[in-house]
Amino acid sequence: MPIIAPQTRAAEFKETLGKRVMVADGAMGTSLYAKGVFINRCYDELNLSLPALVRDVHQEYVKAGAEILETNTFGANRKRLGAFGFSEKVRLINQAGVRIAREAARDLAFVAGAVGPLGIRLEPLGPTSFEEARALFREQVEALIEAGVDLLILETFRDSNEVREAILAAREAAGNDLVIVAQLSIEDDGRLRDGTAVADYTQRLNELPVDVIGLNCSSGPKVMLETIEKIAGYTRLPLSAMPNAGLPTTVEGRNLYLCSPEYMAQYARRFLLAGVRIIGGCCGTTPEHIKAMRAEARSLQHVETPHSVVIEPPTARPKAMEKVPAAQKSSLGAKLAAGHFVAFVEILPPRGVDAAKEIEGAKLCKAAGIDCINVPDGPRASARLSAQVTCQLIQQQAGIEAVMHFCCRDRNILSIQSELLGAHAAGIRNLICITGDPPRMGAYPDATAVFDVDAIGLTNIVNNLNHGLDLGGNPIGSQTALLIGVGANPGALNLDEELRRFEWKVKAGAEYVVTQPVFDLDLLEVFLKATEEHHLPVIAGIWPLTSYRNAEFMVNELRVPVPEEYMERMRRAEGADAARAEGIAIAREMVRRVRPLVAGVQLSAPFGRYQMAIEVAEAIGDRRMAAID
Repeated sequence: MPIIAPQTRAAEFKETLGKRVMVADGAMGTSLYAKGVFINRCYDELNLSLPALVRDVHQEYVKAGAEILETNTFGANRKRLGAFGFSEKVRLINQAGVRIAREAARDLAFVAGAVGPLGIRLEPLGPTSFEEARALFREQVEALIEAGVDLLILETFRDSNEVREAILAAREAAGNDLVIVAQLSIEDDGRLRDGTAVADYTQRLNELPVDVIGLNCSSGPKVMLETIEKIAGYTRLPLSAMPNAGLPTTVEGRNLYLCSPEYMAQYARRFLLAGVRIIGGCCGTTPEHIKAMRAEARSLQHVETPHSVVIEPPTARPKAMEKVPAAQKSSLGAKLAAGHFVAFVEILPPRGVDAAKEIEGAKLCKAAGIDCINVPDGPRASARLSAQVTCQLIQQQAGIEAVMHFCCRDRNILSIQSELLGAHAAGIRNLICITGDPPRMGAYPDATAVFDVDAIGLTNIVNNLNHGLDLGGNPIGSQTALLIGVGANPGALNLDEELRRFEWKVKAGAEYVVTQPVFDLDLLEVFLKATEEHHLPVIAGIWPLTSYRNAEFMVNELRVPVPEEYMERMRRAEGADAARAEGIAIAREMVRRVRPLVAGVQLSAPFGRYQMAIEVAEAIGDRRMAAID
């Protein structure tokens, strides 16, 4: 049921919108920053701790002529507030935001409840389901409606799935009487961040219960105007536009937006002539910008600004291609599909450009009957030769198939897609999709991490490419045939969470799984039992210990459980050679135990000692099947 709100001006706003153009306010964050609020503060919480400061900003926009004030609640959802420790204050912060805006607006402006994205990844790029997202949005929207907003503005959405859930949550809470404005934020080519084209995202918005659609934020007014003109050809809904004042430039440690009020006013005129009904500003716009834009709006108030006359039908979207069967993707895929027990040996990329040692190690492994060389991607946040180039060299010069780790830490979603396409074109077919170690683990702890997506989102991206689609579901004209492996940790402290993430990876398109190093095989058996319904080949990680200190490192730093029996055996080993021999013996015992349980083993070669891995592999025995050509 919709929320029953106190007396508002919702009906008056809907009537006014049908008659004339309306001017909204500009940036809240820019004004608060200019007043001395540090950028690392929770701006939404200022509704409680510094309400007078927020009220001052609203009043400045009212004086500038703004007819719509957005509440200071852009990030006031449970997820974003939780990052600052305020997750239990969702209702208080949102309702305070409405109260402060109403005090400033009086009867001179309408109050719009501002709702921004959740700040987390939704399925299929992250572990948050659509149902969870809708519930989070509804919690915030209900608080705004209870406090008496006149309309809702959902803004700065870059994901059409997320804005859909926000719209549906808002409509469920508000009923049919409250105007809902839905605004997306676009890239410089007019597309969404995931590549979705103008026609496609406009059509999706047309099909949702929304009253006004438009754009905000982005890189500035020029690209936004060009995109608004395209949107107008695909919809009959009223349009809104709230551009940034250009892109920010850092001057003496402060972000400055360089589009002048006069420049923004010129573009306001063009937006209104293009049929926009609500004009305002986003990042970098100030009361001075809004004052100039309001003057242009007044001058055009009696000019006829017809909306689109002809709606162009969006081009039909080609269907996804049937993905290549796993058995046809690679030799590894064929072996797994046939039920052959496989063995990987892990070879780290070199720290420099000379991969001769690694190539020789790969040749030794091939001669010993190893199936694949597994190449980590920046392990423990280290700077090494790229995993892709290392895989290429191994395949070309050692003649053995490689399995490439691919991590999210160093790449945004554009780079991820480009590099995956490049890897396929270079002949790499086997992947293990991982999130990646954070920079703080490596030699450069202050390095920037990207993490646009995690391993679940990465798996979805690869699966899309295998269907001939980019991240936004747009055809790319051809398809990849990448065998999708994922990681799992049977020894995770929170096994329930690990299993939940594993299930998401399976849904995303995983075709096989490689575990973290396992010493406690009872934990492995529990994991296998819990995941058997998914029928994925499991490759068990086996790490031959080199010393008692190495075993302690596993337990205390990598958090890998090592049974006390193995710890005692390594403790009793006298001398380096004896310790390595004992480590190999333990690993061989583990291989024999897991042989009937799993589809293969991944063997580490500690400190580049490839012969240790080969000696462990001998425990697989003569029952290992011959390679498939």
